[in-house]
Amino acid sequence: MSSESDQTSDSETKTGTNKTLDQTGSLIDTLSLVFADAAACVRFFSRLPLARVNSADDPARAPDFSLISRAAPLAGVFVALPAAGLGLFLGFTELPALAVACLTVALLAATTGALHEDGLSDLADGFFGGATRERRLEIMKDSRIGSFGALALVLAVLLRVALLAALWQRFSSADAALLFLCAEALSRTLLVWQWQQRPLARPDGLAARFGKPGRPTLQQALLISLPLLLPALFILTIPALFLGLLIAATVAYATGQLAVMKIGGVTGDVLGAIQQLSGLGFLLGMLMVP
Repeated sequence: MSSESDQTSDSETKTGTNKTLDQTGSLIDTLSLVFADAAACVRFFSRLPLARVNSADDPARAPDFSLISRAAPLAGVFVALPAAGLGLFLGFTELPALAVACLTVALLAATTGALHEDGLSDLADGFFGGATRERRLEIMKDSRIGSFGALALVLAVLLRVALLAALWQRFSSADAALLFLCAEALSRTLLVWQWQQRPLARPDGLAARFGKPGRPTLQQALLISLPLLLPALFILTIPALFLGLLIAATVAYATGQLAVMKIGGVTGDVLGAIQQLSGLGFLLGMLMVP
């Protein structure tokens, strides 16, 4: 082989190597951005004191949910990790499953500051306590809790505790903790879905103030959620997984549709309620069948 051929071959090899390095660098940059977005979501949706995670992360920057909401499913897992870890640990003790579920729910609420639970109670008060769109929005903005909100909150917490207790009874502690994380990831994905699909009820509200996700952001959120839901695919039977996904998506869609009928679109409270109700729907569906 001539020296010219050798040089050409070496050049091609180097070019191919550079392309591989460029692709690897691009992947690392993408993952860095996703984790930075997830960190921003965690800070907004929880009380966790999260420090700067990488060079792409800026804790002082106002969140732009038109972009960072793609990482909401991943942020949901991070936010729920302390509660899942507690449930995992307590599952190996002699505590009854009901006690494990109560403590898991309590720690999750403390981690999030009961942000989404507050949205659920506000939605119930506004939707069922007001006769007009304006009155419903006014009630939802009121920080005080009414009878509908209190009842919705009590029923949601009771149902969550009951479902998690059943989860810890039916599955091993590790599998139950993984399914709990899957529910938290899925509920955030469905939150982004309805946020993108529905109009905004308040142009100056929380759901609009920091940007509304577009279709590309929703598609990225769905893509990110897939590996996070893999444990459910291996732990659950196909009917249980299908029913859980179906009920969760149906509940999210129905809540979004109800919001359009009642107040003309979604608000931050509606999105919080969607997260709570769709998470319950996934747990309910997976436990309805063997």
